[in-house]
Amino acid sequence: MSNKSTPSIIIAISGKSGCGNSTVSRVVAERLGLHVVNYTFHTIADEQGISFDQLRELAETDPSWDRYLDTRQVEMASKGNCVLGSRLAIWMMKDADLKIFLDASLEVRAKRIQQREGGDLEAVREKTRERDQRDHDRYLKLYGIDNNRYRETADLVIDTEKNNIEQTAQIVIDAVRKL
Repeated sequence: MSNKSTPSIIIAISGKSGCGNSTVSRVVAERLGLHVVNYTFHTIADEQGISFDQLRELAETDPSWDRYLDTRQVEMASKGNCVLGSRLAIWMMKDADLKIFLDASLEVRAKRIQQREGGDLEAVREKTRERDQRDHDRYLKLYGIDNNRYRETADLVIDTEKNNIEQTAQIVIDAVRKL
């Protein structure tokens, strides 16, 4: 899809932590020959030489971090022929050709995060629940976005509990081919 005779396409994929945003975005981009835009707080923390948790704490009191992140993502994705994977992609990338929201329960997301990062499952679950709430409150305050009301914005909602990464990526690819 990235050759010059093909029109530019932008796919926006959102979901809460542990839903598979990064992985699904990467797989879809690879299979469709698109660029993946996955610029995150983790990326900024690495660039700044601080921990993710330090940056997250800074962002909770200084909205310029969120605005910087979201502006950079939109700038990068606006070049087209890409998959933008981020918490707010479906809201921030208003010109996206396809807006996908990946959904999974807190329990499943916590188990995935624990498998990826380690730690006690109960502690990971609580930390994920708290992060969900902090993110929700921050997005609402900054942009008036209620990220729990994704069905109003998404073109397609995919349950990643019922679909593995491969199945989820294929659902997205099938939807792109129908555009």
